[in-house]
Amino acid sequence: MERILNFIDGELRPPVGNAWLDVYEPARGTVYAQLPDSDSRDVDLAAIAAQRAFATWNALGREGRSNALLRLADLIERDLEGFVADESRDNGKPLSLARRVDIPRAIANFRFFATAILHFSSEAHLMDDVAVNYTDRQPFGVAGCISPWNLPLYLFTWKIAPALAAGNCVVAKPSEVTPYTAYRLSTLCNEAGIPPGVLNIVHGLGPKVGAAITAHPGIPAISFTGGTRTGAEIARVAAPMFKKLSLELGGKNPVLVFADCDFEQMLKTTVRSSFTNQGQICLCGSRILVERSIYDRFRDAFVERVRALRVGDPSDATTDLGAVVSKDHMEKVLSYIDLAKEEGGRVLCGGERVVLQDEMSNGWFIAPTVIEGLGPARRTNQEEIFGPVVTLQPFDDDADAIRSANATPYGLASVVWTSDLQRAHRVARQLQAGIVWVNCWMVRDLRTPFGGMKQSGVGREGGLDALRFFTEAKNVCIKL
Repeated sequence: MERILNFIDGELRPPVGNAWLDVYEPARGTVYAQLPDSDSRDVDLAAIAAQRAFATWNALGREGRSNALLRLADLIERDLEGFVADESRDNGKPLSLARRVDIPRAIANFRFFATAILHFSSEAHLMDDVAVNYTDRQPFGVAGCISPWNLPLYLFTWKIAPALAAGNCVVAKPSEVTPYTAYRLSTLCNEAGIPPGVLNIVHGLGPKVGAAITAHPGIPAISFTGGTRTGAEIARVAAPMFKKLSLELGGKNPVLVFADCDFEQMLKTTVRSSFTNQGQICLCGSRILVERSIYDRFRDAFVERVRALRVGDPSDATTDLGAVVSKDHMEKVLSYIDLAKEEGGRVLCGGERVVLQDEMSNGWFIAPTVIEGLGPARRTNQEEIFGPVVTLQPFDDDADAIRSANATPYGLASVVWTSDLQRAHRVARQLQAGIVWVNCWMVRDLRTPFGGMKQSGVGREGGLDALRFFTEAKNVCIKL
């Protein structure tokens, strides 16, 4: 059985403690590899290597770092199909989704930040004839980057690319549930000319590796994407150490459907925004709020489309939904469906595990599920399920829609469907969400900030905001 290795100081290494964890293929429910069960000793080695490499990496300058990251992007593109296959096997998602979205966007992350750093300007302010002030932004040394399992390589590179481009070295932890694409990436770093110690990848469990990165005195900044509870623990540990924090956390995202929308375009996109990657994207719309005058029409048409979605083998081009990421996660999602029934919800379609034939009979598949009849305060509409489950709720007017949309502790993303331009602006401004899509979903411009409000996180990633996060700003004032 293959063993995934840590990548520390330019070398692939087993964990110091020689302990290992099983890695499962969700579609089959079977172990296909083992990864290091690393601990604080491995993190210490990675941090020391990163601190030692910092001067070398920073000395390359913006152009040198840019060229190295561009070479790494080229190598991922060269090995595109290998990354696609690993992503699908690791995560359970359809092969077509990994090929269309995940891996191309990971490549785009490297290319964007590798070129953005070349144009990253500082601010200057003249005080008439008194003085000139300018902002000097410098990397701070070592960044800790902890990424989730749902978009393994995409979100892993979303963190490490700006950190590296800004001139920092990185100690990174990919999810222990989906480690393989990060491991494959580590095998390309030396070929790309990334100096040893610049990027270090330590595999293992969050309570051991993630906690050690968070608490390490030699890692002054943490960028984390994952659950709100874990984010709160990271903040609790890191805040007294005065570490820089960027936390992109959970979501319970509303989709607001007004009667004047382009119905067919809305319907097509809303099916996609509900169930892409088995609903395991932090930006998926899990609460669909529909204007009462078209509620019945929407419900019937939506359920018909959802029933037509095919759950199956991730490698089959006709598959719409693959497996959820783990057995534990499958049981969690199914428990929320049971909760919805207890709360008085009506399951309109789905609601059960799907058992496939032959070698995938033990896979972790769930039918796409649509539920109605639950009020905004019900737990099913308050807590993040993170699976192929959506709820439908009618609303009466703009104020009712906004009130229901904002009635959760989360504030990550939202979608508004309307042909009324004034309403679009008015509603978008009142929604408590870090991003509002109007008449679209998942249209992303890497130049724009990204992050959540309320319990969906603190800080902003993306574009210049990411490069600013991974640098320290110093004001220099020179008297004229």
